[in-house]
Amino acid sequence: MAFAFYDFETTGTSPSFDQPLQFAAILTDDDFNEIERVNLRCRLAPHILPSPIAMAVTGITPAQMLDPSLPSWFEFAGQLRELIERWAPATWTGYNSISFDEEVLRQTFYQNLQPNLYETQFNGNNRLDLMKAVYATWVKAPEVLNWPINDKGQAVFKLDQLAPENGFRSHNAHDALGDVEATIHIAKIIRDDAPELWASILHNRDKQDVKMRLLSGRPMILVERFGGGPPCEFIGCFCGVQRGNPNRAGFFNIANEDPSDFLDATDDDLHTAVDKSPIIIRSLAINKFPSLFEIEDPDPELNRRAEVIASNPDLQDRIGMALANRYADAEPPEHVEQQIYQGFYGRSDQAALKSFGRSDWPERMETIKAFEDSRLRYLGLRLAMIEAPNLFEANQLTDAAKAIQAKWTHCPDSRSGWTTVETLDDDFLKVENLGMASISELNDMREFFAQRLARTHLGML
Repeated sequence: MAFAFYDFETTGTSPSFDQPLQFAAILTDDDFNEIERVNLRCRLAPHILPSPIAMAVTGITPAQMLDPSLPSWFEFAGQLRELIERWAPATWTGYNSISFDEEVLRQTFYQNLQPNLYETQFNGNNRLDLMKAVYATWVKAPEVLNWPINDKGQAVFKLDQLAPENGFRSHNAHDALGDVEATIHIAKIIRDDAPELWASILHNRDKQDVKMRLLSGRPMILVERFGGGPPCEFIGCFCGVQRGNPNRAGFFNIANEDPSDFLDATDDDLHTAVDKSPIIIRSLAINKFPSLFEIEDPDPELNRRAEVIASNPDLQDRIGMALANRYADAEPPEHVEQQIYQGFYGRSDQAALKSFGRSDWPERMETIKAFEDSRLRYLGLRLAMIEAPNLFEANQLTDAAKAIQAKWTHCPDSRSGWTTVETLDDDFLKVENLGMASISELNDMREFFAQRLARTHLGML
């Protein structure tokens, strides 16, 4: 099966509120021989305020972000969809891609009204996150890679340090194409020097394979990393499916706990087991490339404990409910960008989205007005104002610009939100103190932000 190695460079660290500016990908055959490569860029959308830190890290200049010859984010989204369809079937592979790049891709499709948010999981495609493969290598075959060490004596797993430490000399870090080439380099080392481990890693890219192995009830190893500590393994087994979400399974830590003690557990006991530290029952996303591995000859006691769960479907059902109740009281997200997973579109909206990209903007406006899903109406209207401002009255565009200006002056959660006027000062201070940009580059960035803020202040998109 072909591999599609890919990477994004973005305006910041939030998939919901930032946007990609560069996408690079290399399609290879199953032996990692290159078939095709692409390096695509798009211009900055008017409602996005990029982070100065991201600009300094990626080296993308204001002139590049505003280059009128580049496609818009909407046009860029269409290019990505067509590429994924053309390259299918492939294993879409990145470094930390499940948590970041895949979410950037989905938000790109979501916010630009593409018909399918999950392109990398359909038409025979699947996903592989090489960072998780590196974690598995640390645990199961640490001799395969050279591990960079920080000033605290801890191993570093960042690609921009790991690749050079392992012989990749031409790494242009924080350029999408450079990161793609570095990812392929590390993948080749693991495949060549630990072929059995690589074969086991590949099993995790197919959620049906993962599901079948879990449902076998056998003891298995799960490799995960938490916080800043090193990756570690957990020995456990399947213990139930989260109620209402077939892609979430429970994984019981049978190495440390005997499930027999939970046969008569109360609901509070099960809630503690899934939500409190130390976690006894982990929530495992079977469709997000979990690092799950077979145990060749399990200890008899592990087999006995796994059998306790396998022979008690009632316990599995109750654990599934406990997993679902973990977030039962969570407030629904406030902003439309964060509502990407708040339900699927209705049939009429799905049908309309399939023809949306082939229509002209007057036709698209009629489609936007007819959407049943409020998310699509909001995102569609914003998109139309950007792509076809001639369809709106001047006062409508002015009101939209003022709304953007208001958003840029306040964010309720600066840790996971968007760049604001307030965070700009902090970011510039960090860029300057760390020497991340020259004086000339800093001046260009400051002038760019001054003009961008002034433009929206005057009511201009």
